[in-house]
Amino acid sequence: MNIILSIVLGLLFGFVLQKIGAANPQNIINMLRLKDFHLMKTIFFGIGISSMFLFVLLNIGIIDSANLSVKTSYTGVIIGGIIFGLGWAIAGFCPGTGIVAAGAGRKDALLFILGGLLGAFVFTLLYGLLKATFLFGNLGGKATLAATGNAKFTTLFASMPEIVIAGGIGIVFMIIAWILPGTQKNQHSIVK
Repeated sequence: MNIILSIVLGLLFGFVLQKIGAANPQNIINMLRLKDFHLMKTIFFGIGISSMFLFVLLNIGIIDSANLSVKTSYTGVIIGGIIFGLGWAIAGFCPGTGIVAAGAGRKDALLFILGGLLGAFVFTLLYGLLKATFLFGNLGGKATLAATGNAKFTTLFASMPEIVIAGGIGIVFMIIAWILPGTQKNQHSIVK
C-alpha cells in the first residue's frame, strides 16, 4: 500500500511541477535571477501550507511522528548545498524538476540526470576517504524547531506548542508568497 501511495503522490507532485512551469529551466533561472517571482511564490506558499498541514496531522494522530526523519547537520551539507544551488542556477533543474522535464521530453534534462547520477557515483566511491575529513564535522546533531512527538530529536523551542511554531512559520511563508510581486512580462516576449 505504501508503494502505491508513493507512486500516486509522486505522479501528483510531478504533474503540479509541470503545470506551474518548474520543469522549464528558463523559469527556474528567471526565478533565481529575481526576474520572475511566479515559481518563488508557489514554493513559499507550498512550504507554508504543507508546514501547517503536517503539524495539524501530527497533532490529530493521522501522521505517526516515527515516520519523520531529521538529518544531522554537517559542514559538508552546507558545502553540498552551495554546490547544489550553483548547479540549480546553471542548469535550471533540481532533481525533481529534472525528472519531470525528462518525462516531458527535454533532452537536456536527461543529461542533467546522468550528471547527477555520475556525481552520486563518484561521491560513493570517495565516501571512505571523505568520511574522516572536516566535511562530516557535526554542527549540532539532529534538531527541530518544534516538537514532533519524536524524542530522538532535540527541540529548539520545546516550551512553545508545536502548532504555534509551525503555524507561525507557515503563515510567514504564505505572507511572503502573497507580498512577492507577480510575474513580470518581458516586452520582447509578448506576441503582438
